[in-house]
Amino acid sequence: MLAAALAGAALQPGRPTGEFDIIIRHGTVVDGTGTAMYRADVAIVDDRIAAIGDLSHATASSAIEATGLYVAPGFINIHSHAVPSALPTAENMLTQGVTTEILNPDGGGPVDIDRQLTTLADGGLAVNIGAYVGFNSVWTQVVGPANRRASADDIAKMQALIDNGLSHGAWGVSAGLDYKPAYYATTGEVTKIVSVAEKWRTNFPNHDRLTPESGYSSRVGIAETIAIGEQTGLVPVVTHMKIQGREQGSAADVIGLMKAATRRGHYAAADAYPYLAGQTALDALIVPAWAQDGGRAEMLKRFADPQLRARIVNEAEEAMDARFNGAAGVYLPVTGRQLVDVMHEMDAGAGEAVVRIVEQENTSAILRFGSEPDLVAVLQYPATAIACDCGASTATRTHPRAYGTFPRVLGHYVRETHALTWEDAVRKMTALPASTVGIVDRGLLEPGMTADVTVFDPATVIDHATYDDPARPSEGIREVIVNGRVALHDGKATGERGGRVLIRTGHMPSRPFEVGGARHVTFRGTVDKARVTIDLSQPTAARHASGTLRIDDPLNTLHAEMDDFGLLQVTDGWASITGRLKTRSGDRRSATVIIDRKNPMAADHGAAIVIDVEQGYHVSGTVAPASVKISR
Repeated sequence: MLAAALAGAALQPGRPTGEFDIIIRHGTVVDGTGTAMYRADVAIVDDRIAAIGDLSHATASSAIEATGLYVAPGFINIHSHAVPSALPTAENMLTQGVTTEILNPDGGGPVDIDRQLTTLADGGLAVNIGAYVGFNSVWTQVVGPANRRASADDIAKMQALIDNGLSHGAWGVSAGLDYKPAYYATTGEVTKIVSVAEKWRTNFPNHDRLTPESGYSSRVGIAETIAIGEQTGLVPVVTHMKIQGREQGSAADVIGLMKAATRRGHYAAADAYPYLAGQTALDALIVPAWAQDGGRAEMLKRFADPQLRARIVNEAEEAMDARFNGAAGVYLPVTGRQLVDVMHEMDAGAGEAVVRIVEQENTSAILRFGSEPDLVAVLQYPATAIACDCGASTATRTHPRAYGTFPRVLGHYVRETHALTWEDAVRKMTALPASTVGIVDRGLLEPGMTADVTVFDPATVIDHATYDDPARPSEGIREVIVNGRVALHDGKATGERGGRVLIRTGHMPSRPFEVGGARHVTFRGTVDKARVTIDLSQPTAARHASGTLRIDDPLNTLHAEMDDFGLLQVTDGWASITGRLKTRSGDRRSATVIIDRKNPMAADHGAAIVIDVEQGYHVSGTVAPASVKISR
């Protein structure tokens, strides 16, 4: 099946079965770290990166010719609104180079994460998926649609739901405090509920809440996200970050809030897409919150009251003026019409037109905001990941971001305007989003990493989707490999369903992605029944770690030593590395090792060592913190 998927001009036909399954030859490796690209071949065995370097004398079952192309880790979309029925094909995401999607952003999605992911996996997956546990869904399930305060019992129930979601592998706690009814939760209530996640060392991506009381201030909304993160010990993520309406031109001030939090020791991150318009339900951000209290049925009753309707109309216009530059900033993609044209036909003002449309059907709206200089500043901020606020979909009347986000960044903001470098743009699509949510074995092209790979043409990669024609595919993404299986070949989906469900554990903290500075990790002792020796260093200028990593496990008959090292990832009290082991019998296997000195999940706060090796070997255990040393 793999050979058939690769059949075509990129293959080297007639190559006999060799030491590798796939070799990507003669490409330029942009490895995800943000450091300088380099020429190398990349080899894959099963679902892992097996070797990177000059492999001109190596053999493989299949080869991809990448002369003139860039070879990068698969792109990771940490803000995915994927449609379940589209995940078995995910063509709109594969043609953007995306190999992993994190679902349930903006606080949404099912509360039962385990059932959601199991059900989605049963249908087959073209890309990998993970999920957040959604604050909005938890709030709605317990508190309901009305604007009321949560009781102590309510808060305990919501904390339990969030903790349960994280225990089943959720990659953070997402929120959309701009959306009702979660909008009605006070900052104190949100903080108390979300604080249960502190021991998980995860992240809090939030669609910031803009209120009429603040003058619909993006700055105030972003400050709230940061404050909740700081108070709960979570990494605040300003999701689909934007500077709206009347605050246009103030990106430097808003980014300053994030920098200040990071200086205080509370790392603040963001994600963003390269467009000056978003998409959501027409009523969601325009109809005032008090009018939505209790749900749609209660809202329609208020529409029917002449006095309340007049107030709703007036406040809806205020919201449009403050956030979206007035009615001219509202476009209805399902019908392909501007709100101003609908107003003319109805002979009605902007607020009245919105109310009439919502009365009939709550359609979606594309809402324009912001300025290009602000967008560029947000994209350039070192802790901003690229995420499309979209996901696997077959929709054709949608936002162009669903088909164009990642190629648009590469084609427009790198090649055409030079706002970003190739290396930094790829970092923002791979290693940075991986570290933001806690992924340890994807996002980098390193020995032992999972073989999610995107190959693209730097000369042609670009988006073609527009607001009038939003489903036009991008070009320039040539090959996409998901878990070692070719999902896109020569720009066309192969139909492979090699995607997997990704589960987060308590030893995968959200963290900054940093490659600068020397680092060193040591451990000698017993993990379960295995004797483990770790003595790894990575000097400042080195691309990979070096040293000793040895496993001797007589019970499971594994005796192996790492001889091909990846990047040594280090943050406060935590480290991880992938690489290739050579066993005593001469076999080569990939391994992922986590060294967690803080380990808040352990009752005694002992350090944890977690080792996963190909062919099903796993060992983990708690060790004395004094036996582990991590420095940087």
